[in-house]
Amino acid sequence: MNLTLLTRDEVRLEIDATVGQSALEAAEAAGLYPAAMCRDGQCGQCAAHVVSGTYEMGPHSPAALPPEPGGVLLCQCLPTSDLTVALPYGDAQLPRHSVPVRQAVIETLRPAGAAAMSLVLRLQPDAALGQTADFLPGQYMELRPPGMAISRAYSLANLPNWEGTLEFLIRLVPDGAFSGWLAREAKPGDRLELRGPLGQFTLDEASPRARWLVGGGCGFAPLLSLLRQMAEFQDTTPVRLIYGVNLAEELLPNDIFTPLREALPQLHVTFAVWHGAPGANAVQGSTADILESQLASTGSAADIYVCGPPKMVETVLAAARQAGVPDAQLFCEKL
Repeated sequence: MNLTLLTRDEVRLEIDATVGQSALEAAEAAGLYPAAMCRDGQCGQCAAHVVSGTYEMGPHSPAALPPEPGGVLLCQCLPTSDLTVALPYGDAQLPRHSVPVRQAVIETLRPAGAAAMSLVLRLQPDAALGQTADFLPGQYMELRPPGMAISRAYSLANLPNWEGTLEFLIRLVPDGAFSGWLAREAKPGDRLELRGPLGQFTLDEASPRARWLVGGGCGFAPLLSLLRQMAEFQDTTPVRLIYGVNLAEELLPNDIFTPLREALPQLHVTFAVWHGAPGANAVQGSTADILESQLASTGSAADIYVCGPPKMVETVLAAARQAGVPDAQLFCEKL
C-alpha cells in the first residue's frame, strides 16, 4: 500500500506501508518522524487528518482524537488501502532523524508566580551531539526524573545556545507525579533524562502577516521562546500577546516581560485574569473573550499562535474561527 503524507505547505511524501503497520510506524520506517509522544492513542500529539483512502483506528482516547471528520492519530491509524494524510505542519518541521535522548542536571529551580516553577537544566556532554542545546523556538522536550518510570512533556522557554542551557516553566499540578517531585524533592545537581526536541509549534517565517500569540498558564513558555526569537533577530513584524491565568497571583513576574518590550517596541501585551480581581496590570476575562474583543476592534488578519490547556485552546480556536480567521492562519499546541 502507498501512504502519502501531505504537509501544511503541500509537499507530498510517498511511503510504502504494510498491512497491520500504523501510519506512524510506516513513516518512521521510511526515515520520517512525525510528532508523537505516548504512541498508544492517549496524548493526541500525532493528530492528523485523512484526505483520502480507508483505514481502521486502533485503541485510543476519544479526547485525543481531532473532532473534525477524518481526524486520526497516526500511532493508531492502520491503512487498509492507499491513504493520504494531511499533517498540521510544514515539510521543514518534519524531522528526518530519530529523536535523541540526552542527560541533563538541574542548574536552578525557583518559583515563577504562585502556581509554577522555573526549571533550568544544563545538558551533559554527549559523544555524538556535544553539549549544544539545539532546538527550534516553540519546541518541547520529554523529561524523566531519576528513578521514575513517568515522563512529561514541557515546552522550552529559552533560545538555542552553545552552553547547553534549557529553560522550562512548569505548572504545579495538585498530586501531579512530576510537578510534585519538582516542588518537594528536586534540587540543583539532580540528573534527568530528556528526549527531544519535539513538536512543530514554530513561527511561520514566510508569512507577511502580524502575529498574535495567545497563551494560558504555562502555555506561555513556548510563546516566550518565540518572542525571544523575534527579539534576537530584531524582527519588526507586528506582534501581540494575550496571556491568561485563573488568578492574578498566577501571573508571571514582570522582569520576564520588560526585556521583551524593550527589544520589541511593536509588542502589544494584554494580561487576562479569569477569576477574581485582575489587579492594576490586567483585564477581567478569559483569553478567548479578549481575543474575540480585540479581533472585533482591530479587524486583524493576523496569524494566531495558541498554546495552553486543551479547553483553553479549543475556546480560543473557536473564537478565532467565529471571527473569520482561516485555519491556515491558526497554529496551536495543547499542554
